[in-house]
Order: sequence, then structure tokens, then C-alpha cells
Amino acid sequence: MSFLKNIEKRRTIYAIGKNVELANADIEKTIQQAVRLSPSSFNSQSSRVVTLFGESHAKFWNITLETLRKIVPAEAFAPTEAKIQSFAAGTGTVLFYEDQSVIKNLQENFALYADNFPVWSEHSTAIAQFAVWTALAEQNIGASLQHYNPIVDAEVATTFDIPANWKLRAQLVFGSIEAPAGEKTFIDDAERFKSFN
Repeated sequence: MSFLKNIEKRRTIYAIGKNVELANADIEKTIQQAVRLSPSSFNSQSSRVVTLFGESHAKFWNITLETLRKIVPAEAFAPTEAKIQSFAAGTGTVLFYEDQSVIKNLQENFALYADNFPVWSEHSTAIAQFAVWTALAEQNIGASLQHYNPIVDAEVATTFDIPANWKLRAQLVFGSIEAPAGEKTFIDDAERFKSFN
């Protein structure tokens, strides 16, 4: 399958389950290879990943649920709870972090670009997220990208022994595709693209 076909195959899949045929070890290898091959500014390799399966996956989404329960009004909580339970129904979760010590070292060693390194770090994590998401799609594993940081950061760091210098940027929840994604629409190309000779 071509690269562009794999990108086309990568969609936000909300209806996920635990019926993934690929072994957890192979999923983890796929995730690690996708992150390893993702480019980063100055080859900083600042991206860090924690992959959660089984009880750890369920624990993460329970932390998220209970954190949200404290801040979402009780009368409006049912849809929030249903959404979190749909994520917990999946096979696993990839937590994407950026190592702030790497960024700080780059800022100290290349002072001229100091203001840019946090921005470039966000580029790095976005590329890694996209690479993992697409690599999983290639294996017929559905996923959706979530952002419950920073409200869950402290408890997740304690629960999973995350280094203090790692900053949580996103969560990619994945599993078997139980229902396809909806139709994807695109704005007119003339609004997005320009070309000059």
C-alpha cells in the first residue's frame, strides 16, 4: 500500500473494541518504530511514549473519568462518562510526552533559537503522533487522538512513574474497528493551496 493510501486510511475511529488480531508486543514494536523514525528538530529525539494495555489502559481512562467527574456538572456528566467508557473499551492507549530536559539543553546550547525549541518540540510530537496513528491504521487498528492533559497529568505521572521532565501532550486510544469512520469532507482546494512557477 502506498504512503498516501495509508494516510487516507488513517481516520478518527471512535467505535473501538478489544478484537485486535495483532499481538500487544507487535503493536508496541510498531509504535516504537514509528516514533523512532519520526523527524525532530536538530535530531533532538525529544518524543517519549508510554503504551498502556490491559489493566493499565483501563486505569488511565478511570483516572480521566474520575478527574472529569470533579469538574463536569453532575447533570451534564452522562455524555462525558459514555465517551470515556468508549475509549476504555479499546485495546490500549499511547501517551505521548515531550522531554523538557532535552528542550532546555537545546535552548542553552543554541541560544539564538531558544524561543523556537518549545515550538519545534510541538512539531516533533505531532509528527510522532501522526506516524503512530498511520502505522496502526496500516495494521487495521482504529484510533482517535485525545487531549485530557493537563488535568490528568499529575495523577498519571504518579500512577505510571513518569519522569518529572516529561510533559504529556496527547493520548492516542486504539482498538479494533467496530464501526467505520463517517464520511470525510474537504474544503475547496483553492482555499488551501497556491502554486507559483
